[in-house]
Amino acid sequence: MQTSIQKVVSFPNFVWTDICQPDRASLNKIAEQYGLDIFQIKDSLEHGHLPKFEEQPNYNFLILRAFTATIKQGATTINELSNKIAFFYNADKIITVHRSKFNFLENINTEFSKSEELLLQLIHKMVETYQPPLNELDKHIEELEKTIFLKDHSKVSLKDLYFLKTQTRITKKLLQLFQNVINQIEVSHTNKTALQDIKDGLLSLVLNYDEVLENANNLLNSYHSVNSQKSNDVMKLLTIFSAFFLPLTFVAGIYGMNFVNMPELTWQAGYFIILGIMIIIAIVIYLWFKRKNIL
Repeated sequence: MQTSIQKVVSFPNFVWTDICQPDRASLNKIAEQYGLDIFQIKDSLEHGHLPKFEEQPNYNFLILRAFTATIKQGATTINELSNKIAFFYNADKIITVHRSKFNFLENINTEFSKSEELLLQLIHKMVETYQPPLNELDKHIEELEKTIFLKDHSKVSLKDLYFLKTQTRITKKLLQLFQNVINQIEVSHTNKTALQDIKDGLLSLVLNYDEVLENANNLLNSYHSVNSQKSNDVMKLLTIFSAFFLPLTFVAGIYGMNFVNMPELTWQAGYFIILGIMIIIAIVIYLWFKRKNIL
C-alpha cells in the first residue's frame, strides 16, 4: 500500500502544500481543514480525470495533465501518456495533489510573492513536458519516411505507424483540453504576461502536434501506396510472363495432341518450323510491349 507523502513549503504571503500518492484519509483531513468540496476531492483522487477548472467562493480548483510517457512504450490512452495534478488555490494557499512524482515539483527554489506566481510556474513546467515527445515523434516520422522511400519499406510495420498516429492524435486532444482550461483562468494584472506566455506555448504545441499528425497520416498513406506499387509491379511481371507463354503453350498444346491425321507430325523439319513460329510469336509480343512502353 502506498503511503501519502506530504510536503509543506511556507512562502512570505502563502503556504504551498504538496501531497503525493494521496489516500482518502489525508485528503479528507485537508478538505475539512480548508473547507474543500468533497466532489472535488473525489475528482483529485480519480486516476483518469480530464483537465477542468472550477471556481469556488473561497478558492479555485484546477486539474491539468502533464506528459509522462515515452514514445517507445507504445501507449495509446490518455492515462498511459499522462498523469494529472490537481490544484486547490487562493491568495493564501496552494494545494497540489498527484499520484506520480514530478521532478519539477521537487526543484522549486524560487521565492514567490503570490500563490498564482507559483501556480503559473508549475503550469509552465507541465506545458514543457509536451515538447520532448513532440521532438521525438517528429524525428521518428522522419526516420520512417527515409526507410519507406530510400531503404526497405518492409522494415516498417503497420503497428509502428498505428502507435505513432494514435499517440500524436491523443496528445493533441489532451493539449486542446489543457488549452481550453487555461483560457478560463484569471490572474492579477502583474501576472497576465506570464499567463499569456503559457497560452502562446500551448498554441504553438497544438499547431506543431497538428502538423506532426498530418505528417503521420501522409506517412501512412505513403506506406499503403508503396505497398500497392510493389503489388502492382509483381502483378505486372506475372502478366508479362503470361502474355509470352500463353500463346506458346497454346501452340505446344495443339501439337501435343498426337492425332493420327495431323500432317505436320510427318514433316521432316516440323519441329524446327514450329519452334521458329514460337520464336516469332515471342518476338512480336516483345516488340508490341516495347512500343506500348510496358517493358
